[in-house]
Amino acid sequence: MTPPGCCSKDGASSGKGFCPFSLFLFGATAYSFVSHLQSKSCKRAIDDATASEPSRVVFVLGVSRLFVSSCPVKNNPCKYCSRFFHESFFLSNFVFQGPGAGKGTQCQLLSEYSFVRHLQSKSCKRVIDDATASEPSRVVFVLGGPGAGKGTQCQLLSEKLNWAHLSAGDLLREERKKDGSELADVINANISAGKIVPSEITVQLIKNAMEQLRKEKGQMKFLIDGFPRSEGNVNAWNDVVGEDANVECVLYFECPEDILTSRLLERGKTSGRSDDSIDVIRKRFITYRDESMPIIDMYEKEGKVRKIIADRSIEEIYEELEALLKN
Repeated sequence: MTPPGCCSKDGASSGKGFCPFSLFLFGATAYSFVSHLQSKSCKRAIDDATASEPSRVVFVLGVSRLFVSSCPVKNNPCKYCSRFFHESFFLSNFVFQGPGAGKGTQCQLLSEYSFVRHLQSKSCKRVIDDATASEPSRVVFVLGGPGAGKGTQCQLLSEKLNWAHLSAGDLLREERKKDGSELADVINANISAGKIVPSEITVQLIKNAMEQLRKEKGQMKFLIDGFPRSEGNVNAWNDVVGEDANVECVLYFECPEDILTSRLLERGKTSGRSDDSIDVIRKRFITYRDESMPIIDMYEKEGKVRKIIADRSIEEIYEELEALLKN
């Protein structure tokens, strides 16, 4: 004979009174479920420190009884309280009915359960903060001649693989537009002449951008487009950034100069950039050959260069890059 208020043999609620066993199951389930969530959500939170979750709200209106509408205990009691208890099962197997007594007791239980989750969330955040505070950023340098398609591919990788895209050129161009910037005149003069901007300026701008993204978004992966282009860039990077970042590899976009020239001239029709004129383009190629190629050779000796044939379609190049960065 089934006790009043407990599940009948066929799993349905008898509807008579309150079942103490249901309350016991509720507490046991909450404990097991929290343990499961702690393991599951801490891992997820550490893997993606920037993940955010919207608040979850339940309106409790006139709770009078707590019934187990489909009792699994009759088949396998251990499974009910195991760590593999599924969240959707937990939510679907408790039914709140009618106005009257019981709201305070059940909400207190839910409140205590939620408080455990709150502590769990704080613990996860502390783990993330501790893990990322001393962990060096992951950096990939992206090099290649002007017009090789570095910016296009970095943007795609940023959107699809969650790598932050920092263009040394874009950072310099943004700085030169700032009113009252002491660096603007120096940057403008060098870019217009087709020369490389002083390394200290470039590295400081990159470092500032990385620190801002780490602080605001917890970003740890950076594609640095168009850097380093000279030995001075490398030395400044080592001095200013140093062990705060780990350079994992260098993507080198290889493309014939005649194709690069046609791309830049076409881009110059709409970009409004002063360095997309034919005279400046030629100066940029000379600077690239004289100063940037030795840097690529240096990283190649270290085994960090990954050559990308850049006179292909955007889709073909991206597929290669995606596979490379995922591995």
